[in-house]
Amino acid sequence: MNAKLDTVTQYPEALTHPIFSYIQEAAERLKVETFAIGGFVRDFFLERQEAKDIDIVCVGSGIDLALEVSKLLPHNPKVQVFKNYGTAMLRAYDLEIEFVGARKESYAQDSRNPSVSKGSLEDDQNRRDFTINALALQLNKNNFGALLDPFNGIEDLKKKIIRTPLNPDITYSDDPLRMLRAIRFATQLNFKIEDSSLEAITKNHTRIKIISKERIVDELHKILSAEKPSIGFTLLHQTKLLQLILPELTDLQGIDEKEGQTHKDNFWHTLEVVDNIAPHTQNIWLRWSALLHDIGKAPTKKFHKRNGWTFHGHEFVGAKMVFQLFKRLKMPLNDKMKYVQKLVLMSSRPIAIVDQAVTDSAVRRLVFDAGEDLEDLMTLCEADITTKNPKRFKKYHNNFKIVRQKIIEVEERDHVRNFQPPISGEEIMQTFDLKPSREIGIIKGAIKEAILDGEIPNEYEAARDFMIKKGEKLGLKRVSNQNE
Repeated sequence: MNAKLDTVTQYPEALTHPIFSYIQEAAERLKVETFAIGGFVRDFFLERQEAKDIDIVCVGSGIDLALEVSKLLPHNPKVQVFKNYGTAMLRAYDLEIEFVGARKESYAQDSRNPSVSKGSLEDDQNRRDFTINALALQLNKNNFGALLDPFNGIEDLKKKIIRTPLNPDITYSDDPLRMLRAIRFATQLNFKIEDSSLEAITKNHTRIKIISKERIVDELHKILSAEKPSIGFTLLHQTKLLQLILPELTDLQGIDEKEGQTHKDNFWHTLEVVDNIAPHTQNIWLRWSALLHDIGKAPTKKFHKRNGWTFHGHEFVGAKMVFQLFKRLKMPLNDKMKYVQKLVLMSSRPIAIVDQAVTDSAVRRLVFDAGEDLEDLMTLCEADITTKNPKRFKKYHNNFKIVRQKIIEVEERDHVRNFQPPISGEEIMQTFDLKPSREIGIIKGAIKEAILDGEIPNEYEAARDFMIKKGEKLGLKRVSNQNE
């Protein structure tokens, strides 16, 4: 680990931020023992990035402490009070600081919302999810910076272990969201979940059903945002949670063999694709696209004696499944969902172009259909190359370089991205003296297709000539124009 993890018990250097002097003064005024606890303390010892939020626990009223801190701070920031939970929050110095009174918790079988009563710091540390999140640093003057580590959390940080303070079976059954949090921390920190803890998660995996979809998705986002998301999805699969949350993914697992012919395991392939794309984007929806790009393969898998295993139309089926999945998990059904649908639907298009001769027409259509999302689509397709054969890997990437170069050439010449037809509907109406009718749509569509197919250039004169010929074929009479 690092030099900070030694036998010294006081760490005032962790508490140099100005906010702590205000909290210390407020604690002295109210005569309450006060501590920084949880993620802020953990991340100090891990030397992770600067904190964005700090959890403060006091042996007394957290709400009173927050109000007292606000009085002392410049501009007296507003305190948000959550009476039901006995907590309060204020913002200062670009930080969110949450205050809570030390408490005991007890849980009912059908809810993760505990019954709460006042308690000691020890009680409060007992209720924490993991030993590494139970670390506390005292803020009072007498013992400023003293570390309270009742569960050897420092040792677990050194050993890179996720472990619960108390019996993991009780910890995960009481609040099943902790199962996802354990996997999320293991993924983000590249830590190992202790064996007894992992067994308890597997044992209690069905308890995840009492957790709201929004909470589940929040943890999935954090797993998917990690440097190596496959760590988390492998653990979700191993503990049987993934089958309950994303069965569309687990349905992809396995290799079928028929008449000596097999196919790749699309589940493990998918996790490779997500890991491949992670270094190239922080766009969570592009990462979702990588995670879901092959979900249509399970329902479309068929065996043909001549062709072997096929997955015809899996992109189209997968795109429809995206909607159902987002709806079930209460994820946004807006442009974010449509973006993922689009990339899943188009996920094989650049690959198909590579497999064929790279024609201008195919590239034009790709650029037109992908629009502003073309670069993301290409990033996804390049991440989709998971072959372990070095020659094939190099060949596929070289082919994509050819496609990328062709895209640049076609775009510079034909300007089909964000395509606007050279001829408007109004001009078609004026040319043939038409009222709004289906013929206008037919002519506009024909002009677009002719440009994309390379029959005519994306220029006004060529498009006008084409419009007149198409109108005549439809039996329309051109109105004479005095300016011609």
